[in-house]
Amino acid sequence: MNNDQKTLYESDFYSWTKQQAQLIKERRFDELDLDNLAEEVEDMGKHEPRSLTSHLMQLLMHLLKWQYQPERRSRSWRDSIILQRAKAKDVLDENPGLKPRKAELYKKAYKKAVVLAARQTELPLETFPSECPWTYEAVMHDDFLPENPPH
Repeated sequence: MNNDQKTLYESDFYSWTKQQAQLIKERRFDELDLDNLAEEVEDMGKHEPRSLTSHLMQLLMHLLKWQYQPERRSRSWRDSIILQRAKAKDVLDENPGLKPRKAELYKKAYKKAVVLAARQTELPLETFPSECPWTYEAVMHDDFLPENPPH
């Protein structure tokens, strides 16, 4: 890598990506900015687990709200549940390598969902179970909606 590439990477990321793509297409591998290119490829792979976690978090948050505030149920909440479930399925369909991490990401998403649900419902955090009361398989089923809150 020469100083011009380093400067371009730091000052104009978009142009740097175009340049690197062109060098790859032209098979001019010895001119690639390999250190930064490797870092960017690694970063690209981090996006998909974050995306799955985000969709699961939104789905679980809306399911918690659905269960713990039955009087506020709306078409909007149901639509959000449907949308986030579909988006989570899409991420897994497009990235089957994430399947072994499903349980870990689901657990992480639930912890975040509880905090959001508590904030949005203004219910105490302790209202919600510390562990997710639903299996991943149940939550991902198209017809799943939780019952009213336990007494």
